[in-house]
Amino acid sequence: MAKITELVAGLAGPAVEAAGCELWDVEYVREAGSWYLRLYIDKAGGVDILDCEQVSRAVSDLLDEADPIEGSYTFEVSSAGAERPLKRPGDYERFMGSPVLVKLYKARDGRKEFAGVLAGYENGDVTITAGERTVTFPKAEVALCRLRIEF
Repeated sequence: MAKITELVAGLAGPAVEAAGCELWDVEYVREAGSWYLRLYIDKAGGVDILDCEQVSRAVSDLLDEADPIEGSYTFEVSSAGAERPLKRPGDYERFMGSPVLVKLYKARDGRKEFAGVLAGYENGDVTITAGERTVTFPKAEVALCRLRIEF
């Protein structure tokens, strides 16, 4: 049986595209005793509240009709965010050369966070450059890799 996030992505994808956006991610999580279904969307030039509203209305109707989730949940639609996590190989390809923050499960050289420019991604291993130093983090060590805004 398919996971809820996969079912919802399949239902929501066409509606998100019809709104001129891209489906970035789907989350179904339990927080503070309640279930939340979240869609994260993106588009060139950024997502605004009207995009979120349009997608929310369209997908909400699809969810009501298909009813893929038993029980109650809160449905939310939002922007993927400027400092979004990179999850799929295509995300890494798309943002190659961008500033990122890599968070590790265990400290390396006394640190668990490393900032740099995304320089490579292969089989889950993440490579960044920071100044003249290049560092590769094996997939098993990487807890999170997300875009980073530089000021």
